[in-house]
Amino acid sequence: MAGVREDDDFVADINVTPFVDVMLVLLVIFMVTAPMMTEGLDVELPQVQAAEVLPTEDDHMVLSIKNDGSLFLDEYPTTLADLDSLLRHTVVAPGKQLFLRADKQVPYGIVMEVMGRVRAVGITNLGMMAESRPGPASDDTGQTPSDIEPAAGAASQ
Repeated sequence: MAGVREDDDFVADINVTPFVDVMLVLLVIFMVTAPMMTEGLDVELPQVQAAEVLPTEDDHMVLSIKNDGSLFLDEYPTTLADLDSLLRHTVVAPGKQLFLRADKQVPYGIVMEVMGRVRAVGITNLGMMAESRPGPASDDTGQTPSDIEPAAGAASQ
């Protein structure tokens, strides 16, 4: 046949280079922003000589008391009046471990009020969060006081 070319077939190739470029950009954005999402609330923890490292399992929740007395269960704000029902539904019913993280400037009475409500709900094993304090200059690992990592110690009420 004259005038008909064999190479006029439809080409069905997909160029994946732009798709890969977009996915790599999204991956970099996710890697940069993910650590910022886990930082949580600004609470200045008290320092202690010996503390255990906080477990990394997902079966625990953190009740935070900021220096102004505001309460947060994980990163969600709550009030003292709503704390009982919230703890029953989110901690006691699923059987999760609860850690208390109070700013060192919070008055002792507020901390004890919160601890009393936690105990009234039925939580008898409450973890208290603190920061480990190495020696004055540095400890065996060479950390200075500015390299302090958060830690937790379990306290039974």
